[in-house]
Amino acid sequence: MPDVNRRSLLVAATTLGGGLALGLKLPLEYESAIAGESAPEITAWVVIQPDETVIIRIARSEMGQGILTALAMLVAEELECDWDKIKVEYAPPHENLRRKGVWGSMETGSSQSIRASQEDLRRAGATAREMLIAAAAARWSVAATECIAAGGVITHTPSGRKASFGELAAAASRMGTPPEVRLKDPKDWKIIGTSRAQLGSTDFVMGRPVYAIDVQLPDMLYAAILQCPVFGGRLQTVDAAPALSRQGVRQLVKMPSAVAVVAETWWQAKTAIENLQPIWVYDNNEKTSTERIATLLREGLEAADAEVAREDGDVDVAFMSAAKIVTADYAVPFLNHATMEPQNCTAHVAPDKVEIWAPTQDGHLSLATAAAVAGVPQENVIVHKMMLGGGFGRRGITQDFVEQAVAIAKEVARPVKLIWTREEDMQHGFYRPVAMARQSAALDSEGMPMAWDIRVAGQSFMASMHPELIAGIVDQDLLLGLLNEMPYAVPNYRVDHAVRNTPVPVGRWRGVGHTHNAFFKECFIDEMAHAAGQDPYLFRRSLLSGADRSRIVLDAAATRAGWGAARQPDRFQGIALHEADGTVCAQVVEISVSSSGDLHVHRVVSAIDTGIVVDPLTIERQTESAITFALTAVLYGEITISDGRVEQSNFHDYEILRMSEMPEVETVLVPSGTTWGGVGQPPVAPLAPALCNAVFAATGRRIRSLPLKGQSLRND
Repeated sequence: MPDVNRRSLLVAATTLGGGLALGLKLPLEYESAIAGESAPEITAWVVIQPDETVIIRIARSEMGQGILTALAMLVAEELECDWDKIKVEYAPPHENLRRKGVWGSMETGSSQSIRASQEDLRRAGATAREMLIAAAAARWSVAATECIAAGGVITHTPSGRKASFGELAAAASRMGTPPEVRLKDPKDWKIIGTSRAQLGSTDFVMGRPVYAIDVQLPDMLYAAILQCPVFGGRLQTVDAAPALSRQGVRQLVKMPSAVAVVAETWWQAKTAIENLQPIWVYDNNEKTSTERIATLLREGLEAADAEVAREDGDVDVAFMSAAKIVTADYAVPFLNHATMEPQNCTAHVAPDKVEIWAPTQDGHLSLATAAAVAGVPQENVIVHKMMLGGGFGRRGITQDFVEQAVAIAKEVARPVKLIWTREEDMQHGFYRPVAMARQSAALDSEGMPMAWDIRVAGQSFMASMHPELIAGIVDQDLLLGLLNEMPYAVPNYRVDHAVRNTPVPVGRWRGVGHTHNAFFKECFIDEMAHAAGQDPYLFRRSLLSGADRSRIVLDAAATRAGWGAARQPDRFQGIALHEADGTVCAQVVEISVSSSGDLHVHRVVSAIDTGIVVDPLTIERQTESAITFALTAVLYGEITISDGRVEQSNFHDYEILRMSEMPEVETVLVPSGTTWGGVGQPPVAPLAPALCNAVFAATGRRIRSLPLKGQSLRND
């Protein structure tokens, strides 16, 4: 192997067969890629090259949501650079560790990339700007207060002298960091709030971005994995001979609940592993089934051991004087993330050192996982964050793909790329938790709710991962959207939950608990409105006393959708409202249902208040993405369990929305300017209830369980 460092190899990398060819020095080097930069670093976030290129480092992960652009906008707004000269790069997790967390959190999830980073990024831009101004003032021997920054140039106002950022960068990097900087007043923003083409969009169109699955290293081997088909099972024994006798196969690696085959090509590894017949130990988990889980959850709806999470007034007393009582049970299934890029990770393990290339939503957690599996200090791990072919929560708190890749690479003297098959990905996920809800409402003589009682029974992913932390306490994730985010004013209100865990592994799914609780809450509000003989939109509106943001967003959605206006005779609408991640979103879904029960979704109007809008175009794109994701789930999404294993195996039986099924989507921005809300997750939550409420308007049938596939929608 030639003696070259990784930085030069990255610069000189060439694409071979659709993958990036990266040189790898053996033994591994651990010099900082950033420390070797020739261009001056103004702050940890900003590097300015002599040719005026401004490199902005991003700590979060890009998986199609556009945060590389939106986060760069926050820096550029305060920096006053030339937007056309901007490039972005990931801040390496290992460098963040070495520099004591200078870039903060590297977790990407819960729609927090902007709302959790905005102040740090704006301050980083402002700090770099002031350092450039100080360098210019020192060059000209003038007061810094006489200089201004704009368009990548510092100007001395009295004399008109100018110097570009590139000219000043080296001197600015040696200036002291100002202890305090003033951030712009929002009225002076020039970049924040404007629509920007996504950085690197041409590269995306041309297929140039390198995803983790594309990584190629010299002398690299490939691994395919076969995991125990029953959740919680483990490997007892396996005869390696049928795999090792095949061409190209180099090794078989046993793990507690899986076996991997390592070969010269992935296809060799994949076909070899199909010849294995491992003997597994199931520990009675093979008895787990969808039916048994449903029985367990229904028992939770009746149980006396529920934990009360919120209780306003006296619910039981209010029910005694009710003019009418409305009750209903709802249910949602397990859901897969179904990322287009299957789970994968490339790893190389040398004595006391590890290097990985991973599609991760949490670079810190990937680093810690690799260190723990390899048994080395975290300082001896390098993590290359790659582009993600979808995340949706699957590649965040769950790092099994990293754990497995490093465990395999420990047994092999060469770099190894682990790639799961689609079947492994479908049947060994960390699924959106299954849940049921029982709701009761006490209405007064005018049809207004006097009391609302909600019981949620479901699986807790926090309890499944950390049972010692959750016993006897309220699981906030299971009840998201029903506690502090509940917008409706009902004087007597109670929410409790009964955690009922199963062997099925669960995790965070785009929107987490909001996705099932919005379905429960917003469909039941419609049931209340119907029982009261009131319009569902106006009924909601009457309960939003004091919830100004929610009322404005609800009105915006109804107005744009033409709620109550004349429509084609076969078109029907449903409405829903939900708050998540500091953002309020209301949606109106317009559908038709044929005489044979065929459903067609024609239009979705989504009004959204994220507080402050960074990039309107990003919000529109994320809304369309969220509706596609949510519509897939409500129409088709369902993971079922039989004999302790997942029944679905690929996209033929876990269907994904087709282009021909995509409705027209209209995004209505209603920015209140009061907060920094998220956008990736909030538009997912209202879609299912709005659609199901539209189905009721069209057919008179209440949808109380998902998905819609297999349910009759005929208006008999």
